[in-house]
Amino acid sequence: MTNLWHDLRYGVRMLLKNPDFTVIAVLTLALGIGANTAIFSLTDAVLLKTLPVKKPEQLVLLSRNDLQGSKLSSNISYPVFEQLRDHNHVCSGMFTVLDFVRLNVSVNGQTEMVEGQLVSGGYHSVLGIEAILGRTLNADDDQVPGGHPVAVISYGYWQRRFARDPAVVGKIISLNGAPFTIIGVTPPEFFGVTVGVTPDISVPLVMLAQVIPGETSPGESYRHDSLPHILARLNPGVTAQQASAALTVLLQQALGAEAGSQWLSEKQQELRQQRIELTPASQGLSGLRRQFYEPLRLLSAPLGILMAGVGLVLLIACANVANLLLARATARRKEIAVRLALGAGRLRLVRQLLTESLLLALLGGALGLLFAYWGNDLLLTLVSSGRRPLLLHLAPDLRILGFTAAVSLLASILFGLAPALRATRVDLAPALKDSHTPDRSGSRFKLGQALVVMQVALSLILLIGAGLFVRSLQKLRSLDLGFEQEKVLLLSVDPKLIGYQRPRIASLYRQALERVAAIPGVRSATLSRNSLLSGGRIQSAISLPGPTSTLDENRWVRKDAVGPKFFETVGMPLLVGRDFNAQDSEHAPQVAVINETCARDYFGHDSPIGKRFGWEAEQSSKIEIVGVVKDAKYYSMREETPRMVYLPYLQDPGAWRETNLQVRTASDPLSMAAAIRRELQALDPNLPVFGVKTLKTQVDESLVQERLVATLASFFGLLALLLACVGLYGVLSYTVSQRTSEIGIRLALGAQTGDVLRLALKQGMLTVLLGVAVGLPLALGLMQLMRTMLFGVKATDPLTFAAVTGLLTGVALLACYLPAWRATKVDPLVALRFE
Repeated sequence: MTNLWHDLRYGVRMLLKNPDFTVIAVLTLALGIGANTAIFSLTDAVLLKTLPVKKPEQLVLLSRNDLQGSKLSSNISYPVFEQLRDHNHVCSGMFTVLDFVRLNVSVNGQTEMVEGQLVSGGYHSVLGIEAILGRTLNADDDQVPGGHPVAVISYGYWQRRFARDPAVVGKIISLNGAPFTIIGVTPPEFFGVTVGVTPDISVPLVMLAQVIPGETSPGESYRHDSLPHILARLNPGVTAQQASAALTVLLQQALGAEAGSQWLSEKQQELRQQRIELTPASQGLSGLRRQFYEPLRLLSAPLGILMAGVGLVLLIACANVANLLLARATARRKEIAVRLALGAGRLRLVRQLLTESLLLALLGGALGLLFAYWGNDLLLTLVSSGRRPLLLHLAPDLRILGFTAAVSLLASILFGLAPALRATRVDLAPALKDSHTPDRSGSRFKLGQALVVMQVALSLILLIGAGLFVRSLQKLRSLDLGFEQEKVLLLSVDPKLIGYQRPRIASLYRQALERVAAIPGVRSATLSRNSLLSGGRIQSAISLPGPTSTLDENRWVRKDAVGPKFFETVGMPLLVGRDFNAQDSEHAPQVAVINETCARDYFGHDSPIGKRFGWEAEQSSKIEIVGVVKDAKYYSMREETPRMVYLPYLQDPGAWRETNLQVRTASDPLSMAAAIRRELQALDPNLPVFGVKTLKTQVDESLVQERLVATLASFFGLLALLLACVGLYGVLSYTVSQRTSEIGIRLALGAQTGDVLRLALKQGMLTVLLGVAVGLPLALGLMQLMRTMLFGVKATDPLTFAAVTGLLTGVALLACYLPAWRATKVDPLVALRFE
């Protein structure tokens, strides 16, 4: 320990003695370590961090194996859930949760839309969550359907809406028109069981009918339908395999009792195949994992690409600092030679130099942690710029600190070991004779040159990747979407949340469109079940008269319910036929408008106008086609154009839910939002109006992955280029200083300034070209792994490769020019006395 303490003290003195070197090295490392820490913070929040609940490792997610392989829900009905919950001996508790429930909350006459969830009575107790104010939901609250109108609110909602008023417990609020009593507030660190989402309000599942209009009790609404999510806590000592076997027996008993005599002998085998599968749920539920991470294709997933990118940046930073240490070792040759001559062992000196490297790495890690903290806001902004705002906690914790410390330690070894070994390999006699004698061995130069070659190659890979992602994003943004996204305002309303039924809803929408269309500055207004590129889609099987109705693989179409003037409002050109109008009501003959793809696939070159179809084989002539519109992107900009069928809103029974209004304006759409909201709430002050944005914003939100990867990859690529150029400048400066006497002799013998400039530039550019030669084949191979993330651009796009190579070479030439120019200013008399 004494030697370590002496090493640390001496290392600190040496770093303070060379402040320029220390600042450059620490800043270089801070950029590399900070970038890695920031991306790890995001990766940790999305993939690794466990739920902030009691013993999360005991939590499991239940699902019933589906013979078709579907994993979209639990595949377990509510009656079966009750049997599993009440009669098992392997779980200490079990609950189900219906998340993403939209609630129209009214408090003291002020209404707002929030996101809530319906949970069964064991939700808080199974998770081990205790209220910081009042109490949480319990089993008694989840007994009598409609009998326990109580609610628990999140800490964030308590802080935002009630300013942390302790008197909130016992307060009555209105949720979708029904009175509820607030009974508690959850802790600030608890966000629920879904990563990235924090429901503001939790209510008992038995209040399903009061919260979601049109639903009844859980036992009726989910008697045959599947519950979305079921989680359980295993008893101590019970393995997942044991629990699965025990729950499978209960499942088969419940299904057998439910079917009764309907289970024929030939179906007994099918019954025996039914089982309960358990999945670890310690990290919660997350759609972000599917969106940003694919374990089997790491380099084709956004987080995998970003993790690989920051890893390369750290390698470049380490190579840069290693070059600085190699240059510094030359200045310390006499010091090291004296210590060796006095009896110091080489291993002892290597340890001393590694201690200095470790100090540099720790300083860089500390500063990098600060950079990462600042960068977290940018990451959250980029990740949350999609269709749904995400609530992720990226503040540093023990895991982040541990990661930063580990990366700093690894970096110190990466950049410190080779220079330390090289610095202690000194020829004592020349070093002790003259501290200014140049190092003529060339080994230092060769190692430094090799490090710069690596930096250039890695920088080229990062820049090519960034270029491909930027071009891909540009291709998506320039794509013909089939509609005009400028000057269109989107608003969502859901009158069913405040008790409206079909006749009143139809009347409300008619009046709403009339009022909005009459506002000065509004050109047209319409509505639709799903708005363009919102991520919503409805699929149905179509039936045509004749033999084509039997071709199952050709029957599936997308459909949407839209209002009058929909195609005019969103700028979707009508190619033939007519648009919908006010006469296409629920009592009028059923009509439809189809897109080009649908018309081509089903009718070829024949005109589809007047042709008929239906949703069932026996009603294959029920709906008449009255128009054809241009193909448009609807669900995703990447997908192939689907067959699309548009129906009049009032003729679609499934459309009487949340509705999206589209309003085309003459000026800035957002400037009209307040006036439109006033007109809508003039019809009913309690009408929930939410999701106010422009269509252009919604289009941008659909590109969140592409924008995240392109932005960060570009940043990492430019950072790598900067670090590589700094390394190249350092190596060439060292080379010029080592060849000072040679340059002086050349100048004394009549060499021209241009000759010296070319000599220096040649040395630097050969290193760059060697790095390019190494990097290009590596980039060609790696880009193939990322081709699924690209759109409209090949992974081997020659334009991108050529442009990036030219950019790197040009910037590297500038980095080489300054030391080369300094070489031309050498005074021959001074240079000749250098020896």
